[in-house]
Amino acid sequence: MCGITGFWDPSGADCAEELQALVTAMTEPIRHRGPDDSGTWVDTQVGISLGFRRLAILDLSPAGHQPMFSADGRYVIVFNGEIYNLAELRSELSAFGHGFRGHSDTEMMLAAVCQWGLVPAVRRFNGMFAFALWDRQERQLHLVRDRLGIKPLYYGRAGQAFLFGSELKALRAHPAFRDEIDRNALALYLRHNAIPAPYTIYTNFCKLLPGTILTLSENQLHQIPAPAPYWSAREMAEAGVARPFTGSDREAVRELDERLRLSVRERMIADVPLGAFLSGGVDSSTIVALMQAQSSRPVRTFTIGFQESGYNEAEYAREVARHLGTDHTELYVTPEQARAVIPRLPALYDEPFADSSQIPTFLVSELARRHVTVSLSGDGGDELFGGYNRYSWVKKIRRTIGWIPASLRSHAAAALLRIPPASWDAALSGRFIPSRWRISEAGEKIRKIAESLPADSPEAIYLDLVSHWKEPASIVRGAAEPPSVLTSRESWACLPDYTAWMMYMDLVTYLPDDILVKVDRASMGVSLEARVPYLDDHRVVEFAWRLPLRMKMRHGQGKWLLRQVLYQYVPRQMIERPKKGFSVPIDAWLKGPLRGWAESLLGERRLKDEGFFNPKPIRQKWQEHLIGKHNWQYHLWDILMFQAWHEANG
Repeated sequence: MCGITGFWDPSGADCAEELQALVTAMTEPIRHRGPDDSGTWVDTQVGISLGFRRLAILDLSPAGHQPMFSADGRYVIVFNGEIYNLAELRSELSAFGHGFRGHSDTEMMLAAVCQWGLVPAVRRFNGMFAFALWDRQERQLHLVRDRLGIKPLYYGRAGQAFLFGSELKALRAHPAFRDEIDRNALALYLRHNAIPAPYTIYTNFCKLLPGTILTLSENQLHQIPAPAPYWSAREMAEAGVARPFTGSDREAVRELDERLRLSVRERMIADVPLGAFLSGGVDSSTIVALMQAQSSRPVRTFTIGFQESGYNEAEYAREVARHLGTDHTELYVTPEQARAVIPRLPALYDEPFADSSQIPTFLVSELARRHVTVSLSGDGGDELFGGYNRYSWVKKIRRTIGWIPASLRSHAAAALLRIPPASWDAALSGRFIPSRWRISEAGEKIRKIAESLPADSPEAIYLDLVSHWKEPASIVRGAAEPPSVLTSRESWACLPDYTAWMMYMDLVTYLPDDILVKVDRASMGVSLEARVPYLDDHRVVEFAWRLPLRMKMRHGQGKWLLRQVLYQYVPRQMIERPKKGFSVPIDAWLKGPLRGWAESLLGERRLKDEGFFNPKPIRQKWQEHLIGKHNWQYHLWDILMFQAWHEANG
């Protein structure tokens, strides 16, 4: 795992030392992505400069150094990621007569491009990747990102220069960079709590969309072309539903087990210490179980715990670890330790990002990095196998109230919203309620459902459920919310079932824009490589989309098939319990130890003077949160994370 960056400026200096100094300066801010080695390469004739920071995982020798040239000298690459079918492709390429100096996947990738061409080669790669490839013969720059957006890649123009890099901070280091905030992207951020691709917080800069290649020639530097897809999640999902798996339940369990075993086995290959995150839930427990089943020694597993019982899953992780026989490490984090992460978030995430589980994700990454350099993660299980509550909620809501006139639904919503969330919590989550009937965060869940009641379609209900600020353009001054995958009907997959449609939307929005960003920045912030076996093997993703919904959701419970795989290794009773999630008590912190910090960032005069937000609705939510009328933690965290980011980077 590494950090890459570079620029192309044909009008730039013709002094190699000057170009190298510039690109070296761009690599320094992403040193955390690759503390083991660095490298640069420049071509003064065309003004191209490539920079690299290395976290050595495979082939620790100098043979893995980048930037790396192809054997014929035509291509130069800087690559971030891992290709897991390395041995298979290397054997195939050797049969064509290719020789190899070392055993890095980077060298294999270059040989593959030489043999088959860029697009056919990339389609053969099984893994996570973002890379820049310079074609010295055609004088073209290619930027490539993996199918699901696991690894990040940013790009854009600054003056006469085209810049790219793994993180925005690398681009900011170029002297031509201008940090003009895109207010329209800021409005999107308030809806999603993250900025969806292709947008970034800065005008003139983009995220490369997953599954695409941007090819740039010199005559295109002033008008950057649209990236071209080499893999389509939409086509994959539609094809999977059209040609479903037709085997029995038993056959499905066996095939999923085999596919996941292979994915996990390939991701256990490393020349450095390796372990796994373990929360004790279905997704991470399945990954760890398959690791331990294929390991001759105890697998290293890591979890963090909290003293607040409603947020602590460490006891469950410990039980699973004991049953599987892993070498388990847990750390109970004090509220003070967790809150100490908050000042680090603006630098870690590079642009506003407000998924508060970023805090425990960083803490467990930091814990793991003390012992290993690579850690496997269970991210992606919910999106592929139907784990989110909203997948069942939307159907239930439509079935229950779809026939009721919209005006009556609006009145019902208003009545539900008049009851404070704390009252719902007391009624449905209190200690006098039998444990099997308790609903965690009942008030927040009922508020979400109530707000969605007036919606006139399942798509509108979904949009409401996944939106933080419902009308974000009214909060951001001078903003008009631009189109995104979430709101552009023409980009939606054509699927016959609302549940499958929601799972697809999560796969192409929430997963790459929130979950994978969170994991990448938290892990790479401590120089830890996080591997995601559910996602970085596209064959698993494609198989999951062939599974009928009845194999994913059954008897009101999600991830049915994945659970059956897990129950072959872990007793059912260890897993069957209410899900607590990987979160921290932001709501209580904002009323207590974080109140002064929050008040300074949410002050009415400050909001007016900075000019980004309309203060009135923000101040109203802040006051309602403080007096306990409503729990507005998510809305407020959105604003606070922007304010903290702007204070650190403005």
